[in-house]
Amino acid sequence: MSSRDVNVIDGALLKPLVVLSLPIVLSQMLQVGYNLADTFWVGRVGQEAVSALSYSWPLVFLMISIAGGFTVAGTVLVSQNKGAGRDERVNFAAGQTIAFVVVVAAFFSVIGYILTPWLVGLIGATPGSLEFTLAVEYTRTIFVGVVFMFGFFIFQALLRGWGDTRTPLYLMAFGVALNVILDPFLILGFQGNVLLTALGFEQLEATLLAVTGFEGFGVQGAAIATVFSRGVGAVLGMFWLFSGKVGIHLSLSDLKLELEMVRRIIVLGAPSSVEQSTRALGITVLTALVALAGDDAVAALGIGNRLNSLVFLPALGLARGTETVVGQNLGSEQVGRAKRAVGYSSAIVAGVLAVLSLVAYLFAEPITAAFIPGEPNVIAIGADYLKIIGPTFLFIGVFQVVQGAFRGSGSTRLAMVFAILSLWVFRLPPAYILLDWFGMGETGVWFAIALSNVLSMIAASLYFFRGTWTERVVEDEPEDGAGPDPEADGDEAIEPDSGGPHEGAESGSGQRADSQPEDGTGGGGSPDSSSIDEGAHPGEGQETD
Repeated sequence: MSSRDVNVIDGALLKPLVVLSLPIVLSQMLQVGYNLADTFWVGRVGQEAVSALSYSWPLVFLMISIAGGFTVAGTVLVSQNKGAGRDERVNFAAGQTIAFVVVVAAFFSVIGYILTPWLVGLIGATPGSLEFTLAVEYTRTIFVGVVFMFGFFIFQALLRGWGDTRTPLYLMAFGVALNVILDPFLILGFQGNVLLTALGFEQLEATLLAVTGFEGFGVQGAAIATVFSRGVGAVLGMFWLFSGKVGIHLSLSDLKLELEMVRRIIVLGAPSSVEQSTRALGITVLTALVALAGDDAVAALGIGNRLNSLVFLPALGLARGTETVVGQNLGSEQVGRAKRAVGYSSAIVAGVLAVLSLVAYLFAEPITAAFIPGEPNVIAIGADYLKIIGPTFLFIGVFQVVQGAFRGSGSTRLAMVFAILSLWVFRLPPAYILLDWFGMGETGVWFAIALSNVLSMIAASLYFFRGTWTERVVEDEPEDGAGPDPEADGDEAIEPDSGGPHEGAESGSGQRADSQPEDGTGGGGSPDSSSIDEGAHPGEGQETD
């Protein structure tokens, strides 16, 4: 073990779960700051630059969604092998995931660069306009550096599976700081640089401009700063992985792709990629539906989404922490402990989001007004959004935790099915029916979102209580590092490792026969009756809707 990984398979469970999840929440908060910094400095360039980002973002988000799916495979493979005490398999699985993701990234880089003009036009930018030109420059720059971005994501996922969420947090903080420093200079150069002016360095700015003539790259500068900061993070992450300083210790031989392991990565990762990609498309469709109610409704939806991205940070952190805890404990044959982790996470999320729901309901108008003062109609619609959807926040939160449990077990296809049901069955059809057939306008959409939050949690929780998801864990081979068993399937149940560190096994109730209930509780915790729509932030996965 490295000094920063958290032991989640022995002893008390609640404290390690919180310790593991808190850095993930902080990383998400840093990601929000990362995005705000980009938007702030690009906004200094002008409206066209901001519009260019709006045209580019769906493409970047789609790319990140696909990458995020395959990083889930890395988390699952690492966590379950570590739980089973197979360190050599951990290294092999990590190396294979990195090699595969790099190949995928290289493919995206080439294809994305070539197709960017067509894709930007498809999204709606007018060819020949300034917005179109800026969007193409920004998007192509991102595609050129996509290998570095994917490298950063996979490092985070592998360390999370190992049980170390602090190192990715430190690396994220370093990347955000570097990006914030680079943004004003790469975007604005030495002419009209708001930062230098605010610091009283006008004379220095004039001198640097005279010497270099550098006036910045505009919106493309934001892309360069992003790629560079992510690239530095990726290089540092790979150095640590090959040095063994973070627990996982890679060798070059681990990077030589083996067909069976590639198949496992695809089996585990492809459903998550589909899940996140269809969510991105679903959010676009939902926005189009709201647009039928008018521009003010769209503005209110945008504000609501931004609020959601902040509100759900605790749920996202605990859901990802739950992935690791479930993965490691199923790997060590501790089904009861894995279920108990889901119960703890659900209870914490339900409690936090219940308080936030109350705040959102009681202070809906002033909260909305803080985002868009002087627009009474938008404020009124936004307040209705919070009053209708706010009471279902805790349902969304628990749904996210349960989804994390499914992914941690390796049941990524199951998580994909529930995510698709949540958006494409429980949300979009009722939204259209209430908006159009019943003439409820945007209010009908808000009720449909609330309904989907509740139904999604109920459906996922019912399946959770069946318990069959615990059988869907990966890896079934000896700890000899010789490569995957060609007969094993990516969703098979793991066999106990003979003589392994956790051969004490489970009792009939799913709890280890040699263990006592942690933190003064009984066994078999369960998720609260609540639900979530998975969200995340640019560079890390999804947008909360």
